[in-house]
Amino acid sequence: MKRHSPWTWVPSLYFAEGLPYVIVMTLSVTMYKRMGVSNAEVALYTGWLNLPWVIKPLWSPFVDLIRSKRWWIVCMQLLIGAGLAGVALTLPAERYLQLTLAFFWLMAFSSATHDIAADGFYMLGLNSRDQAFYVGIRSTFYRIATIAGQGLLIMLAGYLEQKTDTVSYAWSLTFFLSAGLFMALWAYHLSFLPHPAADRSYKHKRASELLRDFLFTFRSFFQKEGAGTAILFMLLYRLPEAQLGKMSIPFLLDPTEQGGLGMTTAQIGFTQGTVGIIGLTLGGILGGMTVARHGLHRWLWPMVWAISLPDAVYVYLSYAQPADLLLINSSIFIEQFGYGFGFTAYMLYLIHFSEGQYQTAHYAICTAFMALGMMIPGMIAGWIQELLGYRLFFIWIMACTSATFIVTGRLKNRFRIQA
Repeated sequence: MKRHSPWTWVPSLYFAEGLPYVIVMTLSVTMYKRMGVSNAEVALYTGWLNLPWVIKPLWSPFVDLIRSKRWWIVCMQLLIGAGLAGVALTLPAERYLQLTLAFFWLMAFSSATHDIAADGFYMLGLNSRDQAFYVGIRSTFYRIATIAGQGLLIMLAGYLEQKTDTVSYAWSLTFFLSAGLFMALWAYHLSFLPHPAADRSYKHKRASELLRDFLFTFRSFFQKEGAGTAILFMLLYRLPEAQLGKMSIPFLLDPTEQGGLGMTTAQIGFTQGTVGIIGLTLGGILGGMTVARHGLHRWLWPMVWAISLPDAVYVYLSYAQPADLLLINSSIFIEQFGYGFGFTAYMLYLIHFSEGQYQTAHYAICTAFMALGMMIPGMIAGWIQELLGYRLFFIWIMACTSATFIVTGRLKNRFRIQA
């Protein structure tokens, strides 16, 4: 029983949950940009990779029906490891774009399914007291995975680019290392994940009955009071960030003559994966502390300003094009800190709107709308940037912040929302 202490599996499980997401959604953007893919194509193709997280509520009931959560976790980790190896093997190929995208799709669907199983396993493997105790641990190791994927792996790829003088070979080695790391996680969890008695498939319930219950739950979400306004809020609150997130790395990488800042891959890894993540985390922590003390009714509008105004640093960077890394890192820190602080309001509203008889299922639907709100604007962000250029694109981002203010203003009973 000692080896099944939550310390032996909760940190590693949520590290394994966070790493493939950041690889699919962020590492792929940097890799394709370094491989010479245009901004419009990068945004479109990687934007589509959001789809599995958008539609994962559609197959989540069957993760309950078929086999145990533990079985799903280890199987999905094996598939993710295979997907990472597939990217590494096909990067040097002539048709690398189509082949690597196929493996990224495999990872995306496997990772979305892994999220469903891991979150369910967490509730089955821990009692209510331990669930509360380890919630901070799981969040911390999810953040560590983000730093590892968005920071350390990109820095490693940049180092290998300099050593090998071949972009495709450097990234291929990076993905081989990632595959090895994930296979180690798979082997570890195969041995160390516990076998909770409650973790079993619902064989007594037929698929048709489970589907009928799911459809009823799904319909009840749209019958909630103010559902239309809530959905608009979920889709549009992060409209600026959905576009900015796809174009920030290309902007930092592109040479100054093309309107970018001309940073190296290793510098991007440090700026986005370390400085940016620290700012995001600190902003989120402060947001949680302030809401816990005073309630969201008091901090809602300051959070809206916080998630919107700092986007202006990209307008400044696009016009000034500074070479000073300290100034660039400070600007990214400010933007990410504001985003982390303002994002707190968004997540708390999702929890608030999900309250009721079907809270778990309704929250999953909310997160699907959240992913959709990032997917569609992100897909067209590259086309808009190429049409406008970086300077006008970032001014467009500032104009899009008006959508954040408008949808927040339309929320009913918002001042009753508490932490």
